[in-house]
Order: sequence, then C-alpha cells, then structure tokens
Amino acid sequence: MLRRLRLPVTIVAALAVAEAAVIVFRPRERLEPVDVAPQRYFSTEFIGRAEDFRSGQLVLFGVRLALELGLLVWVVRRPPARLKARVRRPIVAGAATAVALAVAVTAVTLPASAIARQRAMDVGLVTQSWLGWAGDVAKGIAIEAVIVGAGGALLVFAMRRFGRRWWAPGAALVVAFGVVITYASPIVLDPLFNRFEPLEAGDLRRDVLELADRAGVEVGEVYVMDASRRTTASNAYVAGLGTSKRVVLYDNLLEDFTPDEVRLVVAHELGHVHYHDVPRGLLFLAIVAPFGMLAVARIADRVAPDGLGRPAAVPAVALAIAVMVPGISFISNALSRDVEARADRFAMELTRDPEGLVAFQRRITIKNVSDPEPPGWVHALLGTHPTAVERIGQALAFSRSREGAAAAPREGS
Repeated sequence: MLRRLRLPVTIVAALAVAEAAVIVFRPRERLEPVDVAPQRYFSTEFIGRAEDFRSGQLVLFGVRLALELGLLVWVVRRPPARLKARVRRPIVAGAATAVALAVAVTAVTLPASAIARQRAMDVGLVTQSWLGWAGDVAKGIAIEAVIVGAGGALLVFAMRRFGRRWWAPGAALVVAFGVVITYASPIVLDPLFNRFEPLEAGDLRRDVLELADRAGVEVGEVYVMDASRRTTASNAYVAGLGTSKRVVLYDNLLEDFTPDEVRLVVAHELGHVHYHDVPRGLLFLAIVAPFGMLAVARIADRVAPDGLGRPAAVPAVALAIAVMVPGISFISNALSRDVEARADRFAMELTRDPEGLVAFQRRITIKNVSDPEPPGWVHALLGTHPTAVERIGQALAFSRSREGAAAAPREGS
C-alpha cells in the first residue's frame, strides 16, 4: 500500500514545494487594481477579434501538448526494438535517443505550429517569410539536438553511476544548466536568431541612464533587437546574468511608441533589475528542482521500470518531465504575475506617470492583439503577466493613491 502511495505523494510534494516557494518569493507589497470594464478602453470589435485570436491559439496550444504527450506515451508503451536491445555504448545511445525523440516531437507538432503562425499572420502579427521561419525552425532543432543530446547522455550516465538516486545529481545539473543558459543565451544563442545593436547615443540613451541612476541599479548594456523582421508585436525584456546582463528593446517599440512610453517600458525592466528578479528566478528553480526531479524519477520508474541505465529510460523521463513541468509552471505563473505587477509599480514610482502607463497598456494591447481580459482559468494557468485590464486598474489605483496622499492633511497643519 505504501509503495502505491509513494508516487502520488511525491508528485503532490513537488507541487506543494513549488506553491510554498511562490509564497516565499511573492512580493509583499501589493496594490489592489481598480475594477475596470474592458469596454471602457477597448472597442467591442477589438475585444471580439482578440478573443477569437486567443481562443484559437489556445486550442492549438492544447493540440501541440496532446500530440507531444501522445507521442511520448506511444514510444514508452511500444518502444522500438533498438531501445529494448542491449547496446555496447548505452551513453551514446542515450544521446541519440534523446535527439531522435526531440526531432520526432518537433515533426509531429509542426503542423499545429504552422497553423498557429498562419493565424498570427492573418491578424498582422507576423512579418517573416515562411522560408525564414523554416530556417529558424531548423536552427532551433539543431540547438535543441545539442542540448537534449547532452542531456540524454548525462541521464544514462547518472543512472548507471547512481542507480535510482540519479535524480539528485540530475537536479543539480538542471540548476547548473539554468544558470549557464541564463548567462550564455544573450551572448551565444540569441544572436543566432536576431541582431542586437547597442542603443545609440541620444536622448533615449540619456533617459535610460538617468532612470537607471535614479533607480540605483547597474543596468549593464541596453540593446535594440531587430524584432520587426519577424513580428509587428512590440516588447522589451531583461536577460543575462552578471557581465551578460542587459535590457533589450524591440526596434518596433522605439519606432511605434512615444519616448515617454518607451521610458515607462525601460523603467519597468529596470524594476526587474532592481529587485534581482532573474537571480531570484534561479533561486526558485534551485528550491523546486530537487523535488520536481524526484517526482520525475518516480514517474519514469513507474512507466518504464526496466529502463534504468538504458536508452529506454530517455523517453520515460521525457514523458515524466512533460507531465510535471506544466503543473509546476501553472503554479509559478502566479509568482510571475505578481513580479510583473511589482515592476509596473516600480515604473510608475520612477517615472511618476501612471496615466502614461494606462495609455501605453491600451496601445500595446491593441498592437499585439492581446485579449484584455481572458477567462479566469486561462489566466490563472497560463498567464505570466497581469491582464491588460489588471495593469490599467493598478495604474488607476496608483494614481488615486497619489492623489489621496497629496490631499491628506500634513502633521501640524
């Protein structure tokens, strides 16, 4: 009886640790958004268009997930003869199995990805040709092959060296990989897909440096990415760690938005730097990874009990990861939303422009064809940022709190 309970208890424990970590890392300061009707800021026509786009993409996301899980289940339940056979070089075979599996998953889910891309083209979000997209897919597969190939080899090696305790060094490798990829992506991987140029000298650069000085942060470098060669959507983000840390602005953000709106975006990204959100995310990973990998090991052992230390373990572990990662991601998304809301508050405090944030959120939501207020369950599971309506509501609440503070009588008056 206890052996039967071991797997569900381990899974629940991993999810509970993730939830506890969210509670620990969640920002303590909160500003309850003003309740805002989306029709106040967005036309009925746009809301319908955004909802239609979101619902279709969500269905395709579910299709891709189902296809991936279905393929992994099929390989685990009906493994090819080569996976069951004894091999002279199991570590090399583990790497080859991982690469083959990654290519197969990409191939199976590619039609749904292509349909999702066509739908994005139909609403005007895609500017890249199909040939360019195919090149990106090929580059992505090549990079993934290197990463998962190394992962498959290390998995089989760890199983042969540590037996059923392989999950412990596996968790350490997951955290180490997170640190390395966070540091290296901006300088090694991202340039394979886009061009990055330092923000040229001028008023905007002076504004960025002045904002960073007022925020008391070392911003590293600010780069402009040629996002417009792929999409009309605008965005910005913080990437890197240590000497690779940088703020990245989409070129169409600079082209399509006013300098004051860009300052708000930069201030938001400086908020992430100020609160050390990237290192804190890695610390979250370090807490969750051991429990998550233990659950992965238990699931893999249940679905493929004879695969330990053999290439057949690779699809079993891949299936276990595909089961566990969405659950942990659904939980961690709640932390991400609160972190993004805090960065919005930081931007408003730094720029003293909550009204500008309201205008910006309205414009970028329309430009990116984002649903201003998706269904609650969709937002709770998949939302990494507050909804547009929530961000506008927080800006209004911030503005009202400033007005209230200004109107409050001073001591002794």
